[in-house]
Amino acid sequence: MHSNKIGTLYVVATPIGNLQDISLRAIEVLKKVDRVAAEDTRHAMQLLNHFSINKPTLSLHEFNERERVGVLLAYLQQQGESVALVSDAGTPLISDPGFLVVREAKAVGIPVVPVPGPCAAITALSVSGLATDRFIFEGFLPAKEEARRQRLTLLRHEKRTLIFYEAPHRLLDTLQSMSTVFGSQRKAVVARELTKVHESVLAMDLAALIAWFTSHPDQQRGEIVILVTGAEEEKQHAKEVIPKEALAILLEELPLKQAVALASKITGERKNVLYELALSMKGNA
Repeated sequence: MHSNKIGTLYVVATPIGNLQDISLRAIEVLKKVDRVAAEDTRHAMQLLNHFSINKPTLSLHEFNERERVGVLLAYLQQQGESVALVSDAGTPLISDPGFLVVREAKAVGIPVVPVPGPCAAITALSVSGLATDRFIFEGFLPAKEEARRQRLTLLRHEKRTLIFYEAPHRLLDTLQSMSTVFGSQRKAVVARELTKVHESVLAMDLAALIAWFTSHPDQQRGEIVILVTGAEEEKQHAKEVIPKEALAILLEELPLKQAVALASKITGERKNVLYELALSMKGNA
């Protein structure tokens, strides 16, 4: 049945592990919407059932999002339904599907309302001990080693804290790639199973992390966030030229006046100052 009312698309953040982290508003929205679009409907049903919410669900994942956009827009525009968009865990669209739906909904004037809550990247950053004033989120790195190293190489001189997601079976390979590109002494953090029973946040340099996880294969599992400290300020390729040092070198090869003139050009120091300095150096030689 056609409705004159346009529905609202709610982007609802859900717990990343501990169900008690769901917000009161998220529960309220999930109870009042007509439908829930979920990355995995079976996973979503577990969440809904836990809070005694009975709503029809629709799958929306990376493999069907493009074709599901039209279906969802029809529910929102033509049927006037309100829809909650949820991912398996955390905030939708952050390394999860939903971007196409949100973009198209906004393009046709459908209200899109955020219902904020957990996000693994921010949760990990808050307890990492790394700088939090400036950071970048890179999501998942490429699975193949060469492509992964190429991506990391582009980030080698990035000064902001780097945040990545990674699959358990690629943890060691990724840490090794990071060590190769960033250097084994770069400080990093591996945050696992955040908000869950086996939560751990391990901060070491990359070499130590590789050694630790190699010797603890049972810890190479679960949901993983890797954080890497930003590169230090680049050291100047040439150290500051000190007038006295420049003069000492030039005086070995050139007459005094030429050495003074050239030293003035190199250092920006006044010639008369350098001349007096050169005379004193000559006198002490």
